[in-house]
Amino acid sequence: MLFSAISNLTGSAQTYVTNINWGQPTWDLFIVLFFIIAGFLYGMSLGKDRIIIILISIYMSLAVINTPPVMSVMEQVFAVKMSTFLIVFIILFFFLSRSALLKALGGSDAQGKWWQIILFSVLHVGLLVSIVLSFLPPGSIEKLAPLTRSIFTHDYARFAWIIAPIILMILIKGESKKKLRYDI
Repeated sequence: MLFSAISNLTGSAQTYVTNINWGQPTWDLFIVLFFIIAGFLYGMSLGKDRIIIILISIYMSLAVINTPPVMSVMEQVFAVKMSTFLIVFIILFFFLSRSALLKALGGSDAQGKWWQIILFSVLHVGLLVSIVLSFLPPGSIEKLAPLTRSIFTHDYARFAWIIAPIILMILIKGESKKKLRYDI
């Protein structure tokens, strides 16, 4: 099951790459390029702890945006929902980055190992792309390429983007605690 899903995704990616028209770029191309470039460059400049603060801010912003009854009325307007999400995210990030949370996350390896930073940044950017695309009206989502829809907007994909950073945070934190026990 998993192998066939990965095989289908790989085949779709190959088809997508061969059909890119650089003369007339589509939104899908911009989404994929943003995902690749931001996932690596942005993450390497921030470090693991800041990315985790950003992830926590994203989760809290998503909860705030999806909970109020007023947002169900505004759900039809992409710009309002996206702007509200962005404002709540920036405010939360500002306060969380200056709170004790950043100090609690920091340890002897506050910047993080390179592979941890890459994983966190890819999951962070993927989560953001998935959230932003989830705010789009269904008609706009249908205009995206099948590969983009299957990676970012499909129900299982959105769930995977939401749960994967949490799992990684648990695994990385467990690894650092294990290391501390052996160091003492």
